[in-house]
Amino acid sequence: MNRTLNVARMQLVNRQTFVWVPLLILVGAYLITLALFVVLRATVVDGNGPMIAGSAQAPLWYFAVIGAQALTLTFPFSQAMSVTRREFYLGTLLVAAGASAVMAVLFVIGGLLESATNGWGMNGYVFRIDWLWVDGPLLAGILYFGLAMLFFVIGFVGATIYKRAGTLVLTIVVLALGALLIAAVWVIGTLDAWEAVFRAIADGGPVGLAVAVLVSVVVLAGVSFPVLRRATP
Repeated sequence: MNRTLNVARMQLVNRQTFVWVPLLILVGAYLITLALFVVLRATVVDGNGPMIAGSAQAPLWYFAVIGAQALTLTFPFSQAMSVTRREFYLGTLLVAAGASAVMAVLFVIGGLLESATNGWGMNGYVFRIDWLWVDGPLLAGILYFGLAMLFFVIGFVGATIYKRAGTLVLTIVVLALGALLIAAVWVIGTLDAWEAVFRAIADGGPVGLAVAVLVSVVVLAGVSFPVLRRATP
């Protein structure tokens, strides 16, 4: 356990990757959105309705970059320090979980502030999106945590494939996943099942989405470890 915690400390040596850049992206996206809300309220004649923006998702995309960098930049150094792959894997996921939890807490705090101030007096919302908050702030935070972890694990899995098999195989995997997605869209369209799909998503609500996201995190994390065991630094 101590060696696993040492891996976590090693990952946090460069706090810019896990801490400062995600916070900068979040704050920057939020301030830009608030500025746009001010402009809209000042220029739109009928501007009394709620304004909703999804810019809070901006740091999530960067979590995929963090996942890739956590492996490509640190894994070779960890192997030189005689850290086992299992210790590196668990320590890295521990740091990712901590960073995701911090982002989730900030997400919930932002949503509560927006609720208390009626969208900063402009009826404008970035964090508190009604559909995500219908079951309360706790579930919204869990969902945001799961999404951050999902993006991280996606980046981490891609980096492990790259380390294990190289750019060609990684490209083939990405293209294959794209082909599967297109095939799924084609099947749904052929069966005229879009209404059923959207109804299932709506019926599942935030709880169903949170469960699906967390299950995806577990599956992808489980896939990455066997590949990591055979990866070369």
